[in-house]
Amino acid sequence: MSRLTELIAQAKAKDPQMGADLEREFRALSSRRAFGLNFERHKPEVVELPNRPVRKGDKVRILPERGSTKKGDQQLWQVLRVFKKEIPQTAKILLLGQPKSEPKKVKLADLIVIAEFRDFIYPGLVSTGKIERGGGKPFHSVINGENYHVLKALTYTHRGQVDAIFIDPPYNTGAKDWKYNNDYVEEEDLYRHSKWLAFIERRLKLVCDLLNPRNSVLIITIDEKEYLRLGLLLEQLFPGQSIQMVSSVINPSGASRSKGFSRADEYLYFVFFGDADISPSHSDMLRDNVEAVEVRWDGLIRTGSESDRSDRPNMFYPIYFYESNGSFHSVGEPIPADADRATVKPPDGCFALFPITGNRERRWRLGHLTTAQAFEKGYIRLGPWKSGQQRRTLYYLPAGTQKLIEAGKIVPTGRDLDGSLILPAHKRLVRPMSVWNRPSHSATDYGSTPLGRILPDRKFPFPKSLYAVEDALRFFVSDNPRAVILDFFAGSGTTAHAVMRLNRQDGGNRQCISITNNEVAAAEQLSLAKEGLRPGDPDWEQLGICDYITKPRVQSVITGLTPEGEPIKGEYKFTDEFPMADGFEENAEFFTLTYEAALPVSHNRAFKKIAPLLWLKAGSQGERIDVVSDKGWEVVEKYGVLFDLDTSTAFCKAIKESTVNIAYIVTNDDRRFQAIAKRLPGSVEPVRLYESYLNNFKISSGE
Repeated sequence: MSRLTELIAQAKAKDPQMGADLEREFRALSSRRAFGLNFERHKPEVVELPNRPVRKGDKVRILPERGSTKKGDQQLWQVLRVFKKEIPQTAKILLLGQPKSEPKKVKLADLIVIAEFRDFIYPGLVSTGKIERGGGKPFHSVINGENYHVLKALTYTHRGQVDAIFIDPPYNTGAKDWKYNNDYVEEEDLYRHSKWLAFIERRLKLVCDLLNPRNSVLIITIDEKEYLRLGLLLEQLFPGQSIQMVSSVINPSGASRSKGFSRADEYLYFVFFGDADISPSHSDMLRDNVEAVEVRWDGLIRTGSESDRSDRPNMFYPIYFYESNGSFHSVGEPIPADADRATVKPPDGCFALFPITGNRERRWRLGHLTTAQAFEKGYIRLGPWKSGQQRRTLYYLPAGTQKLIEAGKIVPTGRDLDGSLILPAHKRLVRPMSVWNRPSHSATDYGSTPLGRILPDRKFPFPKSLYAVEDALRFFVSDNPRAVILDFFAGSGTTAHAVMRLNRQDGGNRQCISITNNEVAAAEQLSLAKEGLRPGDPDWEQLGICDYITKPRVQSVITGLTPEGEPIKGEYKFTDEFPMADGFEENAEFFTLTYEAALPVSHNRAFKKIAPLLWLKAGSQGERIDVVSDKGWEVVEKYGVLFDLDTSTAFCKAIKESTVNIAYIVTNDDRRFQAIAKRLPGSVEPVRLYESYLNNFKISSGE
């Protein structure tokens, strides 16, 4: 703008009239608002890494003195040199971006490493424990780290592979519930809304890389503080995708609002990608019950368009019945298009029934082989018959009803005299409404209360109802028993818990990736700081959200035991009712995100930190290769790693005899990589290490 003002001033000096005209047009244009959502994107975010060792070249901040509750120095410094032999260890640092400033020495323990979101990162993972009760099922993952950087890591392991994302981001209420650049965003902050939008936008941009473009869904919960801005942001980020908002009652008692209506609901945005669609259910999510209805049988004779014999000659065939009692005998072959039906001779003692209405030759709805199978399965019912008549009305079960029977959702009670199934009344399948009012979605009754039983004496603000998350996901993953579900604002771990319930209900192998940081609540931070503790200290970190809530919950719901080893009290309700103490037959592993350097990675000296990423990319199932093998290669259930190219013959032989789907080949030589890749089975994806890893983050990082 200042440059334009200068140019207009120059124009005025040369031609006052032209200058005035330009100034008038400039003011008119600058007063207009562009269509859509406008907000300040602010400088890129930064995150503190308390457990990351300080290295030469790192960006750091100086921590406040122990015992101080002050914020501390927020300036960024660069580490020029680390003196590890000194006691205490020190580092020489220089104010970032000011090369002429004076460097100074600081105790290493008083520095904390900083990562800016525009920096390149090379992520790794360190396992911090696991729980195994699910046999050979895939593992759920809980990752402790800044969610933006973990999402970056997943662009390597799960690009285009995520089937559903469910997130419950900070609602920007003005309370101390989230930070932007290490500061709590409070209600008085003039840039509160644009900071929130910048924060969400950066993360949602990565969603496009992760979701399966052919069929997936993004689900976001929000309340009245930001729902309008979020809706516009979604329209701008995902043009062409179908977006719908649902209102869901989560607090039937209502939460009072000054000068307004009591708040009883919140919102869910659904963004549909590719062919994603909602699976109908027995509940429309608004009314208490969908009434039971009798099973509908359709007429077997086709009517309406394309119903004549000439339209589908191969579906004009006789069905034979006994003349004595009108019972079914058999299904005949289709007769030639030019043949007279009167020429068909039925078996002895039988008459032939053709699809005739009045004098018009129609066709059957099913082919002759399908009709024969339908009679055998009891899917065809016979209408009334009088002795001496050679007519019967036939009815059949629609394909959708047949699927429900075969899936066990409608259970026959026997067979009628004509051989057809006797079916009880059942709840019909319906699409849900855009207003949800289910007792099971109460956040207090089925969010806070169950969490209190799972983690006694541990508090977490506003956990979601377990059954609300379960219902939202079921609409999209019920037909995909191997779906990958992601939650990058995992909080108390409700999404992972809901996925486990869905698996138990239908025997599925769905897996959930839960991402959360280890932030300590604001009030606890203050008291811990007064005690002389800092981020990174064990006594501080043990009270962070990941270590104190998320990980213990996931472990407890699998084992059925509280962190103290007591059986969890109470029972699960609604769709699947059983004691919480039974737990789940599931596997889960817990990780912490690390930040690696490119050089050690490229020289195969950081394999232990990269190993979990390779396992995640291969499906998070079975054994993991955690160390460089002495024999030069290793093959496990789902993948293999070739470390020494001279052992490629044995490696390729082992791959051919296995069930792996990915082969990682460690080499800087593209020619040799291609040669080995050609020797692998076509079903195995060859991946070059560490080129694929390093290039992924060089390309996808740097804002």
